[in-house]
Amino acid sequence: GHIPCGLICHPDKEHVLYPLGCTVVIQELDSKKQTFLHGHTNNVSCLVVSRNGVYVASGQVTFMGFKAEIILWDFQGKELLARLSLHKGKIEGLAFSPNSLYLVSLGGQDDGSVVVWHVGKREAVCGSPASARSAGSTTVVACSSCRDEMFVTAGNGTIRVWELDLANRKIRPTECQTGQLRRVITCAKMADDDNYFYVGTSTGDVLKVNTNSKLMTDYGPQKEKFSSGVTALLLLKRGDLIVGTGGGIVALCKGSNYKVMKKIQVQGAVTSLTCRGHGHQFFVGTNECQIYRINYTAFKEELITTCHNEAVHDIIFPLETSNLFATCSKNDIRVWHTPENRELLRIVIPNVTCHAIEFMRDGRSIISAWNDGKIRAFTPETGRLMYVINHAHSLGVTAIAATSDCKRIISGGGEGQVRVWEIGKKTQKLEEVLKEHVAAVSCIKIKKDDRECVTASLDGTCIIWDIVRFTRKQMILANTLFKCVCYHPEEYQIITSGTDRQIGYWEVFDGSAIREVEGSVSGSINGMDITSDGVYFVTGGDDHLVKLWDYNEGAVTHVGVGHGGHITCLKICPGKKYIVSVSADGAILLWKYPDLH
Repeated sequence: GHIPCGLICHPDKEHVLYPLGCTVVIQELDSKKQTFLHGHTNNVSCLVVSRNGVYVASGQVTFMGFKAEIILWDFQGKELLARLSLHKGKIEGLAFSPNSLYLVSLGGQDDGSVVVWHVGKREAVCGSPASARSAGSTTVVACSSCRDEMFVTAGNGTIRVWELDLANRKIRPTECQTGQLRRVITCAKMADDDNYFYVGTSTGDVLKVNTNSKLMTDYGPQKEKFSSGVTALLLLKRGDLIVGTGGGIVALCKGSNYKVMKKIQVQGAVTSLTCRGHGHQFFVGTNECQIYRINYTAFKEELITTCHNEAVHDIIFPLETSNLFATCSKNDIRVWHTPENRELLRIVIPNVTCHAIEFMRDGRSIISAWNDGKIRAFTPETGRLMYVINHAHSLGVTAIAATSDCKRIISGGGEGQVRVWEIGKKTQKLEEVLKEHVAAVSCIKIKKDDRECVTASLDGTCIIWDIVRFTRKQMILANTLFKCVCYHPEEYQIITSGTDRQIGYWEVFDGSAIREVEGSVSGSINGMDITSDGVYFVTGGDDHLVKLWDYNEGAVTHVGVGHGGHITCLKICPGKKYIVSVSADGAILLWKYPDLH
């Protein structure tokens, strides 16, 4: 949702495309079926579809000084056609020429060049610095509607119309004159007949520029500018404009005087506006990762897709049901309905991050751990706040678990303390503080009989506690930051994992190591979960892969490729229908649990 013009409706009117981490998602509008385009090595920064719908192009971000690639995809076959690499650091913008002959790409601030690529030959025709030395950086590129040889770039204090001279392999810019106005351009749209184009500005007005004379003909609204700037534009056949703003307003403006005729408010700043067909219906994408469908005649918004807009930290299923699950992220906890993949409930606590959640076994509350040091409990149906434990931990609450009789909560904090709370009907009382860990507690699991628990910490220790007498039973040491721990269902072994990429099997009785298997080739393992019969377990981490393991063999049986970001947590649903994994790019992925018979 953060990518400008990231949401695109395909010309076939049946699909929408959007970037998600390092993947591009193609979703059918009717059946909601999704396909993924994998190929980028880092986050996708821009996305564009050719006018005939044959090609898709996407650009990515990369580290300073490295080449950032553009990938050309075949839409029908959903396959990679070519990798185009010239720009460094970041691809800021892409545009296909009207007959899909050329692709124009714009490098980011550290690159500052514009390059024209020949789509058929998959090679660069020519390039040039995007803006004059005196002007600011260029961030927007738009192609002509009729001629393949013309395109427009714009940015901070610069609007340029370019001509491609194919015989001499040169592109020649002409600066557009805007008189006394100084503007930062945020988006551009070309008219169907190429005579003029519109640009939206961060000041909150729209400028109309004549393509032939390169002069600004008019601008508006003159008095009541759009608050937080114009962030997206859509040009309708009749010459009217649809304007999306940073304040979350979608407005229909008259083309002649920019007067607002109709407007609606959506959640988050508008980052994309895209037509379905000839504009009888259009889609709005916002930076809070919500997609709305709007009918032009009624001009009413309908929310069709929602998603977390920050990294998701935890996921949990209620006892014995796979139809619901809850996830938590910065600002909110959301409850999802699995069969329909839709959001049922959102609990918002602004500006604080929820690190971990747990359903109480009786199903009466969701308990959650927050980075402001509080434990909050909510009702699962309505999201009403039931109680808050203030100052539960000094450096934020990082892990949480509840006993099966629902009378105690065990929480871990950023300072390394493990605290046991007694939960009554109306009271919450601190029962005991267990001080052993010296760094943040990352995971807590409780034995079924509520007499013992294991805590994993980033200080390289896992401790097994007696939570009746409040003493330490065993301590497991390893040269790693432990991220996750699981009891085997028969509770005589535990498995652990963390940043050293090793999965360790340990004896609960005396804390001795049974064996270690390498869990991943690159990057830490952040989440694991074990099946109820203890035969298989799943892991996920910074290598973006979901792996299903045979517990006794210590071998991978299945691998799931699909995430575009680091996997932060994953769970096998009760009844083993799905595996659900969540990642740092805000995505929640549902996997079909493989048939193992």
